[in-house]
Amino acid sequence: MSSPVTTLTQPSVPSAGSTPRLRTPRRHSPGRPRRSVELTVLTGLVLLYSLVPLAWLIISATKTQEGLAHSFGLWFNGDFALWDNIRETFTYSDGVFTRWLLNTVLYVVVGAGGATLLAVLGGYALAKFKFPGKRTVFAVVIGAVAVPGTALAVPTFLMFSKMGLTDTPWSVIIPSLISPFGLYLMWVFASEAVPDELLEAARIDGAGELRTFFQVVLPLLAPGIVTVSLFTMVATWNNYFLPLIMLKDPDWYPLTLGLNSWNAQAATAGGTPVFNLVITGSLITILPLIAAFLLLQKYWQSGLAAGSVKE
Repeated sequence: MSSPVTTLTQPSVPSAGSTPRLRTPRRHSPGRPRRSVELTVLTGLVLLYSLVPLAWLIISATKTQEGLAHSFGLWFNGDFALWDNIRETFTYSDGVFTRWLLNTVLYVVVGAGGATLLAVLGGYALAKFKFPGKRTVFAVVIGAVAVPGTALAVPTFLMFSKMGLTDTPWSVIIPSLISPFGLYLMWVFASEAVPDELLEAARIDGAGELRTFFQVVLPLLAPGIVTVSLFTMVATWNNYFLPLIMLKDPDWYPLTLGLNSWNAQAATAGGTPVFNLVITGSLITILPLIAAFLLLQKYWQSGLAAGSVKE
């Protein structure tokens, strides 16, 4: 009986001169970010949406009152009147624009500065000290963040009118001292940025609470302080509704309210339209904010990223 014959196929062996080729999957290099066409287009649209109004403002500030009505908005007119508009803005109506600018600086320095100080003190205390009712305070702060400022404007006006503080700078400064979002932000930032071991070491070395705060804690909170101060400064600088209901005397107007009164001249009987001064004044108004963000961006960026990575 014949036995079955089994045929074995030998695997092919590469020759000595050939190199075996292995198919490896493509891996994304960690050093190079992935390119996304959709994300690039979306970012470009957002950038365009943000820069077109700024470009219109800069271009329109170079035109006269007549040039604004007889030229394309996103291109220059034949006459370049930027310097004349700036000079006329500061001299129009007996230089009241300078008074509005100083009023705004006063509201920002006292109001936003005080709000930042209170947020730093309160946030550090809530983050590093234990006391009864801390959860209740947390709930109140979160609830205050959710309430818009316009909802509190009318009750604040009624309260200030009974106290006789309306039509005074205090009617704008005192409400600006409270920043629930700044308090919450400093609370979260202090919890991550200030180690408890460092505080214990300072106390063991004999440092009091004030010395520990000013010499140990405050330098660690610098990015958060800059972030909160930028938020409060922008909110106070651009505040419009609160001064609108609190102030009647134009000598205490901030820039937002003053420029709106110039803009409303065109709708009054016998009023002279000064749209070129309104546009130039608006350009001057945003320059300090742009400068503040450009100079302090490294601090507030690091402040926003604090606590995002756990070591």
